[in-house]
Amino acid sequence: MGLFGELLQRFSSKSEGKHSRYTKLCETMACTEVDVEELLSPTEEFLLTYLMPKKCYDYFFVDLNVLHVPCWKIVLSQTVGIWIILGTVLAQLPQLWRILRTRNASGISWWSVLLHVYAITGPLLFCITNNFPLEAWAERLFMLIQCLAMGFLIQHYNRNTLKGVLFLLAYAVVMLLLTFALTSPLVPECIVSVMQASSMLAVVVSRVIQVATNYLHGNTGQLSPMSVFLVFTGSLALVFTSLQETGDWSCLSTLTHLIAASLSCLLLAQVVCYQDCSTKDKTE
Repeated sequence: MGLFGELLQRFSSKSEGKHSRYTKLCETMACTEVDVEELLSPTEEFLLTYLMPKKCYDYFFVDLNVLHVPCWKIVLSQTVGIWIILGTVLAQLPQLWRILRTRNASGISWWSVLLHVYAITGPLLFCITNNFPLEAWAERLFMLIQCLAMGFLIQHYNRNTLKGVLFLLAYAVVMLLLTFALTSPLVPECIVSVMQASSMLAVVVSRVIQVATNYLHGNTGQLSPMSVFLVFTGSLALVFTSLQETGDWSCLSTLTHLIAASLSCLLLAQVVCYQDCSTKDKTE
């Protein structure tokens, strides 16, 4: 199940548990349904639903034990999970808006976007072919739509609209063929596994290509600083969650996320440096 599905299930179960505790309390006090909701302040309700269990809330705000390390780990883990979801959903929106506003996609590598599309496709196919519920892969679907839109806009604003349309049609046909083929017993299941396993490698290579493109052009073109920043913080969050799961810096998954985060940091540094240089040139 994807991060979106896990957090949704976790939040819903917490809300049900919290509501049942206060409902039992109200049964002895003859409270109405409205009174049940009013027993919790909005802040407490938010914290219990999204960030911490009841015992941690009591440690922090009742016992005033603000140095309880295990509870801080829970809060940090929950915060990181929420940030990953928000970063996933929002990361490419500033980039798309900048391209549409300026009607220019210069500086954004076409091959980098293609590799990003491939990186999302593998896990998405795995979820679809294994009949996972929509909430398990909704965030990846949204990422895919953004990347496909960006791929089309790059071609459109480079006066290759037909190529952009053919790109979308070709991807749709390939996805349909793969989806039907992978549900057939004649096709080996390892195809999806290989695509999923190579997705992080594709992400790393796509960022290497974008870094190289920026270096060769001497500028970042229409690359959105906000998008680069969101991708960088999302990469750091993935490093944190990988360490929480494995506890080992030498794990292949952790190392891959760490390399991707380092490349995102380099992209962010390029955005800052090249924009400073262009600003100085304009003032001179």
